[in-house]
Amino acid sequence: MIDRRLITRKMSLILEDLAGMIRLSQLPREQYLKDSINEALAERYLERAIGRMIDVNFHLVTESGHAPPKDYHESFVLLGTLGVMTADLTKEMAMAAGLRNRIVHEYDDIDPERVYEALPVAVRQIPVYLDHIQHFLEKLPQG
Repeated sequence: MIDRRLITRKMSLILEDLAGMIRLSQLPREQYLKDSINEALAERYLERAIGRMIDVNFHLVTESGHAPPKDYHESFVLLGTLGVMTADLTKEMAMAAGLRNRIVHEYDDIDPERVYEALPVAVRQIPVYLDHIQHFLEKLPQG
């Protein structure tokens, strides 16, 4: 059974991280890059928000009767199967899983400029994701 309270709590936490991302994304590039604390904050906000989105995805997929996604990327793609969002949007959102993995596992030297460039994308996409999750929850039977 889909736990609305769990999802709502995760969404609230994502919104808190989003507020931090918005502040950082509004800094001029030079100011952002001058202070390594900005990048550390941006990475952490992105990691937490994307991780929470993945948690929501896994919960929605498994509690809707599907097998668990094979990876984080697929957790976004399967939201299209559930009718949470369009296939095009799920593919776009799935790229967040790759960003999260690079941040968490430091696959390459993480380029501060790329993190800075990822912020406005996240600031645009996360509210869209949250809106789709909210609409999906509203369509579920109460109980």
